[in-house]
Amino acid sequence: MTKTGKGIANGLTNYGDPRFAAYLRRSFASSMGYSRKMLEKPVVGITWTASGFNNCHRGVPELVEAVKRGVLAAGGLPLDFPVTSLGEVFLNPTSMVFRNLMAMDVEEMVRAQPMDAVVLVGGCDKTLPALVMGAASANKPAIVLATGPMMTSRYQGERLGACTDCRRFWARYRAGELEDKQIDQVEGSLATTAGTCAVMGTASSMAIMLEVMGLMLPGTAAIPAVHADRLRAAEATGTAAMGLIASGRTFKETVTQATIDNALKTLLAISGSTNAIIHLAAIAGRLGLKVDLDKLNAMSDATPVLVDLKPTGDAYMEDFFYAGGVGALLRRLGDHLDLAARTVTGEALADLVPPDDSWIDGRVIRPVETPIRADGGLVALFGNLAPKGAILKRAAADERLFEKTGRAVVFEGLKDLSDRIDDPDLDVTEDDILVLKNAGPKASGMPESGYLPIPSKLARKGVKDMLRISDARMSGTAYGTIVLHVSPESAAGGPLALVRNGDMIRMSVRERRLELLVEEAELARRLPTPAPAAETRGWLGLYNRHVMQAENGCDLDFMLPDAQDAAEARVMKMPAKA
Repeated sequence: MTKTGKGIANGLTNYGDPRFAAYLRRSFASSMGYSRKMLEKPVVGITWTASGFNNCHRGVPELVEAVKRGVLAAGGLPLDFPVTSLGEVFLNPTSMVFRNLMAMDVEEMVRAQPMDAVVLVGGCDKTLPALVMGAASANKPAIVLATGPMMTSRYQGERLGACTDCRRFWARYRAGELEDKQIDQVEGSLATTAGTCAVMGTASSMAIMLEVMGLMLPGTAAIPAVHADRLRAAEATGTAAMGLIASGRTFKETVTQATIDNALKTLLAISGSTNAIIHLAAIAGRLGLKVDLDKLNAMSDATPVLVDLKPTGDAYMEDFFYAGGVGALLRRLGDHLDLAARTVTGEALADLVPPDDSWIDGRVIRPVETPIRADGGLVALFGNLAPKGAILKRAAADERLFEKTGRAVVFEGLKDLSDRIDDPDLDVTEDDILVLKNAGPKASGMPESGYLPIPSKLARKGVKDMLRISDARMSGTAYGTIVLHVSPESAAGGPLALVRNGDMIRMSVRERRLELLVEEAELARRLPTPAPAAETRGWLGLYNRHVMQAENGCDLDFMLPDAQDAAEARVMKMPAKA
């Protein structure tokens, strides 16, 4: 049985008189110039995620207009509405703090306003998971439209794309290889179009995963932001949203454990962002599903890296698009995925695989017989230093450091790091292990500070990489032998809080281990360094009281689907008032 939608009659404002509420709503809607005929049509909401503080979303207004064309052509009424806009580099202390706020905003506005379906327009990396988390909890028909990646630029004949190249040039600047004038010229050449980072950062990783999960139209994840196909994709997405009203299909009905596993295998095959594991765990949690890090390791052993993009390869997102995009990746991955998984538009993933004779650029998307590496780009590590797990992007790391025992050089927090990392008297050698504490979700919102810079005294000697360990995140555009998301974090009483300068640490990628080589009796005598004082009021106060650890996606504990069941159970057990 198909549905036609209730349009603006959805969820009437409560005045105690439904007929009056409908009469009043039509009256006020008429003040915006809509005819009675238009107000009787199904309504498709469209998220407005643009702002003057969000360069990635500069193209959102044009995308929204294209979505509206598709909705109108299919017989609906498109209504855009603002939600939180997360511009990665413009937010303090970090955009990650506000992902859950945006997810709550999206959920409440989708649920509260009269729409039969919603098009989720966004791109900047915390935006896509926030949109999906919110729409999953709101449980209305929804479909994603990514803003698309930037095109590359040039500096002295060299091709550049934010933000892997920005880190590469900054490392050269810190090492004294570039002068101020040169780094200023690079700065002006890194990001020159609308869109998300041009490499396989978090935004691109999430867009590709969401297409494989069936939450956006096939072939739309990788279209460059400034390409005309991006607007055509927006129009088609608006039309598809109208189809969702008829089917009533939601993310809860579409996403299964097989869908989550497909996304993980895709992340491994593209050597995608470490952040994507956290975001996927948060999305899964909203749907009562799970990202299992032990399962991730088993998948990583069996899933080859096929996509040759920066930061682990040479190409950029525009190359991935022209090489065949996600469809080509599906063709290459083949039996590694569960192709019976469904999409929001009703097809099986198998229906979206291009035919055998479709063209694929093998320089960018490799055949499984000749992969970039035979195993996946990410692994989880466990041990007495990370009882709940930690993540290493091994495809972006120096394999000579994979089996490493070294002396810890400890930074107690972000200020300590910035104060001492370039101190010429810092007691550090290239064989040491840099350790950063108090950079996890509770301590400081889990900023992308896990990419600890090489101490300048070593960088100037030519040191390019060291083993670095923290409870922080790092940008998906970054690279290096960097262990992230150590859980539990320092501020939550994790063992990382007990590490001291001079302690020996052992990492074994082969054994998936991360161990602090200190006797248990000695650890029991140690008192952790006090965590930084956390904000107690407003959003940050709520966040600090309820944020979960990395393995749970850093979502808020009361936003999980079983939180309501638990709350109702507590109410049922309350004694009756006398």
